[in-house]
Amino acid sequence: MNINLIKKMAWAFSLTCLSALAVAQQPNVLFIAVDDLNDMPRFMGSYPDAITPNLDRLAAKGISFERAHAQVPLCGPSRASVMTSTIATTHGFHGHMSDQKVQQRGKEMGTSTIPEYFKDNGYHVMAVGKIFHKHVPNGAVSESGGRGGWNTHPKGKQNYTGGRTFTDWAQWPGAENEMTDYQSADWAASRLKKTYDQPFMMMVGFLRPHVPWIVPKRWFDLYPNPEQLTLPPYKADDLDDVPAMSAFLNLDDEMPRTSKLIEKKQWQDVIHAYLASTSFVDHYVGKVIDAVEAGPNADNTIIVLWSDHGYHLGEKNTFQKQSLWERSSHVPLLFAGPNIKPQQVSGRVVSLIDILPTLAELCGLPTNQNWQGRSIKPLIENPTKTWDYPAITTWEGKNTAVQTEQYRYIHYIDGSEELYDHENDYNEWHNLAKDPKYRAIKKKLKAHVPTSYVEKSVGKKQRGMAGVIRKKKTTNKKTNS
Repeated sequence: MNINLIKKMAWAFSLTCLSALAVAQQPNVLFIAVDDLNDMPRFMGSYPDAITPNLDRLAAKGISFERAHAQVPLCGPSRASVMTSTIATTHGFHGHMSDQKVQQRGKEMGTSTIPEYFKDNGYHVMAVGKIFHKHVPNGAVSESGGRGGWNTHPKGKQNYTGGRTFTDWAQWPGAENEMTDYQSADWAASRLKKTYDQPFMMMVGFLRPHVPWIVPKRWFDLYPNPEQLTLPPYKADDLDDVPAMSAFLNLDDEMPRTSKLIEKKQWQDVIHAYLASTSFVDHYVGKVIDAVEAGPNADNTIIVLWSDHGYHLGEKNTFQKQSLWERSSHVPLLFAGPNIKPQQVSGRVVSLIDILPTLAELCGLPTNQNWQGRSIKPLIENPTKTWDYPAITTWEGKNTAVQTEQYRYIHYIDGSEELYDHENDYNEWHNLAKDPKYRAIKKKLKAHVPTSYVEKSVGKKQRGMAGVIRKKKTTNKKTNS
């Protein structure tokens, strides 16, 4: 045989072996989304009573970001941002949309979506539960365990009958294995125990603690003295210094008001139910983590856990998401896995749109210039590194919150503003926007408000904003005349 041909064959064989080795060493990804989880888990350090041992141990395995923020305070558009690494004024979804529309919009923007991105880069992608607003787009994954239902009470609403939302709380009367989050964890765990011929991404989306706060009795029983649970900060006249647009936009009339639940002596009940739901989902997150740790992929799986937005539990006189205040955008964000040091905490402000670029870098995959997030791998390596990138959250169109380490600035479509100094007023009780001393700070923060705007879907209050603006102009004319 020709000696040169033998050399070429040997070289080709060695390249094939190196390529196979690279695939074998490429990390897997366990991608966990938890719906409506605010900063109550114990590891976040902001609430003392939560019982969340599995989230806490996951945080201890890697790094937790204490000041991570969602880009939209509503499930569908927030997840559209995560999946495409773009903010809402770019992807255009300000209200809900189908998973397929996010898929199509990703292609239009040249970003694809997370499952498609990993699938295109050689990953075996699996998904179960709520990943996008519903589940995942058609054809986006190789294996699907489906979504499941909300597990509302079979006898209808039990404690809160206002509005058309799922808001309610009660003990689940059926078997625990009938619940969607049980089934999602079981489906994911069974597959995490297997070996695969290619790197995998397992996407698991849990529904609790999204309303209704209905879980089995044993999770309520974890908190035997609900009357002693710590209540979130509340100030009866908190909203006296916010502009009219803020009150219109940020308060959902279908959700409970703190003042009313205090009258009915139900505030403690809601805290109890939210904590029970949080401990419930913590348990099933733990089941998925246990499956990874006990399986063949323990040493080569990156775990990322996040929530799509925060949740008010009495602060600002409401129980809801869907506001531009800090409670609606502040979320848990954790990374753990190979080459991530354990027991790290970062206080830097980061965004959920940073997840995709970060996973790409951690997995050694190509980046995309159309992503608007940035890799936070430098913070994973050095949690105290200087990081001067604010988090941008938009709501119902051209209304924006800009979050830095010290300030939260909110700019509304009618030009009205809020400004809070989180170093001295984390509860956002004192709006500084009209104080002349902060004029320069407001100008600096306002420079981060997006100037480009795309609209593919609208929120339920977007159409009504014009009326609020007209009313403001009429009032100003009367005042000035």
